Amino acid sequence: MPKLIDKFNREITYLRLSVTEHCNYRCFYCRDDEQMPNCKREDILSYEDIEKIVQIFAELGVTKVRLTGGEPLLRKGIVKIARLISRIDGINDVPLSTNAHLLEKFAEKLQQNGINRANISIDSLIPERFEKITRGGDLTKVIKGIDAAIQAGMHPIKMNVVVMRDVNDDEIESMVDFAIAKNIDVRFIETMPIGAVGIEALSQHVSEQQIFEKINQHLGNKLTPITPNQTDGPAHNFKIKSTNSTVGIISAVSNHFCQTCNRVRLTTKGDLILCLGQEDAISLKDAVRSDLTDDEIKQMIINAINKKPEKHEFDTIDNISNRQMVEIGG
Repeated sequence: MPKLIDKFNREITYLRLSVTEHCNYRCFYCRDDEQMPNCKREDILSYEDIEKIVQIFAELGVTKVRLTGGEPLLRKGIVKIARLISRIDGINDVPLSTNAHLLEKFAEKLQQNGINRANISIDSLIPERFEKITRGGDLTKVIKGIDAAIQAGMHPIKMNVVVMRDVNDDEIESMVDFAIAKNIDVRFIETMPIGAVGIEALSQHVSEQQIFEKINQHLGNKLTPITPNQTDGPAHNFKIKSTNSTVGIISAVSNHFCQTCNRVRLTTKGDLILCLGQEDAISLKDAVRSDLTDDEIKQMIINAINKKPEKHEFDTIDNISNRQMVEIGG
């Protein structure tokens, strides 16, 4: 079986699949206040498109498919999509990225249909602050969603926290304590310059080193580095001694992780994106709806992977993608 190996000898085994651009939250660092999804039904990948594309990727050695959005739980038939993907031979890891607003309703069905774990975005534990960051989000519903995922048996569950200076950087310690109390994991993420709002958010950037100093000061000598594995992604992770939790930091700006990048992204409209921070893409939706054979589509993907850049250019604003985060399942 051919493998997806780029010209920098990185094997691609991970596909992030965005199933909708719609989101019930409007986090200010993620999307423009005026930006609204502009997708007609025929523009987005159908169940059949998704199944065929993932099957082709599985035959090329991809083993992990993450369902993202927008907010994936808004996609009609999300449980069916999870079931279709999880039953494809070779796919053994189907995690979910969600804001958890609707997770209480879906957690058990998703777990029964192949979603084995979840990453949950939660940038504050203060209800009023959470509502302001998300422009209308409900912290109570998110926490109920986390509890439902725990009850359903998803594991691990990871809280993703985007750290922003003078917004929520005073909550790093309380986020760690919350994760420990819930027996789940927490990852702190540097702001990334994706789209115009992401570039603006760089003014609130808090570095990996600054985040780590706060965590280390709070926990003392309780942190033990964890040797990375394929499911860890770009995070630098630490086990918290005498707990069931880990803490991680994702440092896309101050200490990029491109040398170990093993992923590509598929947008809701079927565009294969090779790098989070750049514009290059090919349309797999058009390919699977054409007369091309599976082998011809595989060759398209292999050719595209060979153009995957060595690293993003977040330090060079002129080279940053204009796509918003909700468009690319960031």
